[in-house]
Amino acid sequence: MKFMQKLFGKNAAPTPDETSPAGGDNEAGPQREAGEASKPRKRKRGGKNRRKSEDAPGQRNEDRGTAPEADDTNSETVPAEGPFDFDSEFAKLELPDTVNRGIARLGFDACTPVQREVLPHALDGHDIIAQAQTGTGKTAAFLLTLITYHLENPEDSPRGDGTPFALIIAPTRELVMQIASDAEDLAWFTDLSIVTLVGGIDYDRQRRQCQGPVDLIAATPGRLLDFCRQGVVDLSKVEHLVLDEADRMLSMGFIPDVKAIIRRTPYKDKRQTQLFSATFNYDIRQLAESWTSNPHKVVIEPESVAVDTVEQLVYLTSEDHKFDVLYNILKDLERAIVFVNRRDETRHLESLLSRVGVKTGLLSGEVQQRKRIKTLDAFKSGEIKVLVATDVAGRGIHVDDVSHVINYNLPEDPEDYVHRIGRTGRAGADGTSISLACEYESFMLPEIERLLGEPLKCEQPPEDLMEPAPLSAEARRPDRRRRPGGGGGRGGGRSGRPGGGRGGGGGRRRR
Repeated sequence: MKFMQKLFGKNAAPTPDETSPAGGDNEAGPQREAGEASKPRKRKRGGKNRRKSEDAPGQRNEDRGTAPEADDTNSETVPAEGPFDFDSEFAKLELPDTVNRGIARLGFDACTPVQREVLPHALDGHDIIAQAQTGTGKTAAFLLTLITYHLENPEDSPRGDGTPFALIIAPTRELVMQIASDAEDLAWFTDLSIVTLVGGIDYDRQRRQCQGPVDLIAATPGRLLDFCRQGVVDLSKVEHLVLDEADRMLSMGFIPDVKAIIRRTPYKDKRQTQLFSATFNYDIRQLAESWTSNPHKVVIEPESVAVDTVEQLVYLTSEDHKFDVLYNILKDLERAIVFVNRRDETRHLESLLSRVGVKTGLLSGEVQQRKRIKTLDAFKSGEIKVLVATDVAGRGIHVDDVSHVINYNLPEDPEDYVHRIGRTGRAGADGTSISLACEYESFMLPEIERLLGEPLKCEQPPEDLMEPAPLSAEARRPDRRRRPGGGGGRGGGRSGRPGGGRGGGGGRRRR
């Protein structure tokens, strides 16, 4: 049951709401004619099922990295045709036979809370606004919807090259590639053509892939908008639009690009839109209502993910002893992710861990995409046991059996804390989060506790974790360490240091 637990991870009030014309969707783009049906293809039970051939265009792309393999037993017992055993909660949804075979191949038999809330409404064509963390099974919820729709509602005429019927937008390259890999696994017994568009890798190859038939595009905003402006991708036939991790796209400054992309799709009452976000501030709510039409709303409380499935612990330590504590924690772990706030700090910490014999990989925005893919593959295979990552790079990490997440720096944004610990304890599995709070970061704890709705367990590290790490005196020189967040707190920056943290003047926050 370990395989792809990220897909089907471990409540909601279906209150339809009128949308406001608050900008973004109705500014431009293809317009509907008076009296035209709001959805071009209506869901119906038992449509045409198409089997995926061996050389189908949707097969895995080697540049996405190695997708996890399905359980061998399930692969052998789920044939492409003929009878098969499918005693599953998903059977109640009356999904197409090929979709049921894909689910059975993955070895899952129960829906998660977000899937129970989303799927019945999404399968019947309703727009969705859902607040759910990573690891709750939301990826499968929207993928099953669009795959089922496509199989049950054959198109009257073929679409042109580079013209998808479904579009998924996500903020990071890693997340987009993971979604595409999950889509291929769920659509294993179909001929769904899936293309991934991300920056930093294979520009020409991605361009060529869009010059043929395409069913589903999963993309980051920048590369997708680039191809749209060149006329390589045509979004005028999009019937399903998915916006994943909308809050992260807002914080990363992608919303102008997302608005420009959505204006190229059909009007909101002529497509189905599903928007997922871990948090819903005022800006996200306004965007969600401008992009959806009479949506079904789902709320999966953050606490159900952040508290119930992850043991959370805070070690109060000094900046000088923080690395010693980290080193001693990692000695007994098989797979862990260490989060750091700044890119220069990730380089420094990865170097120190390598010096003391810890097999470590680095993920940050400045690492080239090919190297990031190789690092993730090495982490999944067990070749390296520790990833040192920033929030932006780590947001797309979906790896089974990560036992511990360690916050070497407390995040500057409390919401990032929830996203970080969501890398462990996935799909209801046990996980542990350990935060190392030093004298420069402890002031961040109250905001995190307010977001969680309960206090964190704070204690001094045990003596065995305080044993000095085998580092040379040169490696421990103070001028080789960089204070997280640029020093300072709400009261303003420390003298002589740029940045100043929250409330302090100075430089832009870097990832």
